[in-house]
Amino acid sequence: MRTLHVADLLRLTPDDEPRPGLAVLVDGDRIGAVAPLGELAGAYPRVRVRRWAGTLGPALVHDGPLPPAPTPRERVHALFRLGAAAVLDAHVPDPALRAAAVRSEVAVLPAARPPALVVGGRADLAVFDPDGSCRATVVAGRLVHRRA
Repeated sequence: MRTLHVADLLRLTPDDEPRPGLAVLVDGDRIGAVAPLGELAGAYPRVRVRRWAGTLGPALVHDGPLPPAPTPRERVHALFRLGAAAVLDAHVPDPALRAAAVRSEVAVLPAARPPALVVGGRADLAVFDPDGSCRATVVAGRLVHRRA
């Protein structure tokens, strides 16, 4: 299923200058395109569109222990509320926590890497408010967190 994600501003990396007018086409679990909204809307007139207030960019790589919570599943979902879709291998040593991460399609990485929106790459996106709080997180093309 294809979805077009549109926000007030878009960053290709966390350090990139935010730019207006761009959108991200997600095709299944991959990024199909990053282009001007008009171009993508014209090329895919029947695509599902998700419009977000805030700045859309790559989901984060969480570099530290997962947030505390009563269960492994809730610890993983606490990551999503932070806008993270990946965690370092060293921070998921517990088998139950690792299984919860894998079930939720969190990327477990051997080392830190800078997050980026890359055509053909995994569709891990996050939307942030101006205060830095996470409004929504998409992991492997699936919306896993949305704040009302």
